[in-house]
Amino acid sequence: MLENPMTAVGLLAGALTTISFLPQVLKTWKSKSAKDISLGMFLTFCLGVLLWIIYGVAVEDLPVIVTNVATLILAGMVLGLKLKYNQH
Repeated sequence: MLENPMTAVGLLAGALTTISFLPQVLKTWKSKSAKDISLGMFLTFCLGVLLWIIYGVAVEDLPVIVTNVATLILAGMVLGLKLKYNQH
């Protein structure tokens, strides 16, 4: 199991905040519309998450790395859909 109980807290916190992006990904994908999503916000957010990943690797913090990689995947999907649907 995990050596430090706070690692479990960090993983759970990260999992919950990451999962919060799933409804937006699904809604955007199903509706094929991202008109109400801020491009600037998602660009800034994805950059911030990437920096958290770099930080997590530098300090060897598993919860920071794992949860931010998952968050970047989901937020990156929203960003990609925003860019795709803005072309139409």
